[in-house]
Amino acid sequence: MGCLLSTSKDTGGNRRRPGNIGDVSVYVPGLRIPKPIDFSQLLGDSLSKNLVERLSALRTRIVVMAGQEGPTITRTRRKSATQHGGSTLADLHQALEDYLPVLLGLVKDGSHLQQKVHFVWINQEDEAEETAISNAWYEVLSVLHLMAMLSLSQANLLLLPRTSADGYQPKVSEESRRASIDIFLKAAGFLDCAVRHVLPQLTGEQRRALPVDLAEGVLRALCLQALGQGVDIQLGMAIDSTKATLAVKRRLACEMVKYWQQAQDNIMNLPLSNGWGEKHRLFVKWKYVESKAAAYYYHGLILDEGNTEKFHGMAVAALQAADEYFKESKKACEAFNAALPLSRNPPLWGTMKYLSEKIPKDTSSKVRINRDLYSHEKIMETAPTLPDFALALKPDEYQLPPVDTSWNEENMNRGQPGLNQFRGDRR
Repeated sequence: MGCLLSTSKDTGGNRRRPGNIGDVSVYVPGLRIPKPIDFSQLLGDSLSKNLVERLSALRTRIVVMAGQEGPTITRTRRKSATQHGGSTLADLHQALEDYLPVLLGLVKDGSHLQQKVHFVWINQEDEAEETAISNAWYEVLSVLHLMAMLSLSQANLLLLPRTSADGYQPKVSEESRRASIDIFLKAAGFLDCAVRHVLPQLTGEQRRALPVDLAEGVLRALCLQALGQGVDIQLGMAIDSTKATLAVKRRLACEMVKYWQQAQDNIMNLPLSNGWGEKHRLFVKWKYVESKAAAYYYHGLILDEGNTEKFHGMAVAALQAADEYFKESKKACEAFNAALPLSRNPPLWGTMKYLSEKIPKDTSSKVRINRDLYSHEKIMETAPTLPDFALALKPDEYQLPPVDTSWNEENMNRGQPGLNQFRGDRR
């Protein structure tokens, strides 16, 4: 059984929380930062000097980069997004990918080394300042989480509008939007792998000792919100397309509602009590309400195409619901930005720029026309049920990499059978 330790946030000043994270299109709820550990002291008697030094060098690189750059990544301004911030994300992500195959040697086939190292990470969403668990699977989980957060940070940089060369209002290019969808699916893949293949490797006691930002509900919510934001981008592209029908737009909007609803269901009862965690909850609430405004708007337009009094009445009710949810979403957005760390919205673009103009206008017009035609009593006073569509967007299939070949050499040098390559079980 691995040793567990949590340190109160009041005992140290290691967690650097920015007071303002700037423009947010994609909320990244705090990066987890590793603390230094001495592999030579813990593994010197069990592994060769070369392998110990390699583990140390790979992890130290992450500790230094995450410690120096991590606190600044989530507050990168638009004007520097393609310069320092972008390269930092790529370099740190590469460092994590280089470390993971070597790290996995510690957990191969239930190795006795699995619980010899006391891995320590500084947390953001949890009340504890840091959490230490003597289990290499905790380290694997932390690495996957950081890879996902870096991906979400990269998506945020891509989705911050930039002033175009023609001098018109800031916008997000189609190339950036398409690239962001791929990144969302990759982030969801890291998180899905963490939930399905890494969390089960920890004991019940160790899972209960995890900081809340690694709780299963938070990981699932992050995966779902990555998918929800991917669908949001798809809807915005459909709005811009002359070929996309109302039915296609409604389906995308309704799918988006389901992703955000499931994300909210996963974190609503978790103890996200500090600034980062509460802001995370507010972000999910805002996007859930915003997605319902879009879904009811397109549902109302399709209902209005019906040629009966009943359909027109249902259309009015749906559009009224869209308008109410749109108003509520603006309040939810304000609450999110006002919560610490402070943030602000970039200039409106994509789905919500279009809907912010269309929902109030079309709702007012349709309600006025239909109320002239039908008596007030015949118009539905409750919004019709949204259609239920199967969710089409899925996380990328991410597999843990094979164990680094240095572990085969290690066993051969010690006269032990060679290690088989390790891969995550993809059931």
